[in-house]
Amino acid sequence: MHLDIVSDGRLSDITAGGFDAGIRLAEAVPQDMVAIPVSKEVRFAAIASPEYFERRGYPQVPQDLYHHDCIRFRFESGAIYRWELECEGVVERINPSGPLTLTDQPLMVEAAIDGIGIAFVPDHLSTAALKDGRLQRVLEEWCPSFPGLCLYYSGHRHLSSGLRALINMMMEALPG
Repeated sequence: MHLDIVSDGRLSDITAGGFDAGIRLAEAVPQDMVAIPVSKEVRFAAIASPEYFERRGYPQVPQDLYHHDCIRFRFESGAIYRWELECEGVVERINPSGPLTLTDQPLMVEAAIDGIGIAFVPDHLSTAALKDGRLQRVLEEWCPSFPGLCLYYSGHRHLSSGLRALINMMMEALPG
């Protein structure tokens, strides 16, 4: 078996691209595809440096983000990610402004550490900086978890033995 791995953030059509399968956040898998979970849920965190909060204060509700400097994420497609915040069934989709837009989430964490603004990233990216005090969380009750990553493939095509073996291997590697 040979794996040909292409990494991009454009949410490409894997079938049109000639690929057997793809990996995406579960919520972004097209409805006509078969999706198999391959990771745990992903929780997001709104984070900034203590110095930033000393200068600008703490947002109390999602709408307060419009009065803060936010570090935005741009997909490779060019689209800007709208922050999806949720608390007790109330969903707020925020398109904040800020001095910096990046296509790299670890770099967003570094920019937040540097005091540039508030970033909204998967929380596992900021764990070390939160532990050592370089970053602080805000709006924690508004930071939802999302279904994790899925391997997905077309249910309308023959499943090759290689893809079946990859699926089985990934399923065996999943925790509990």
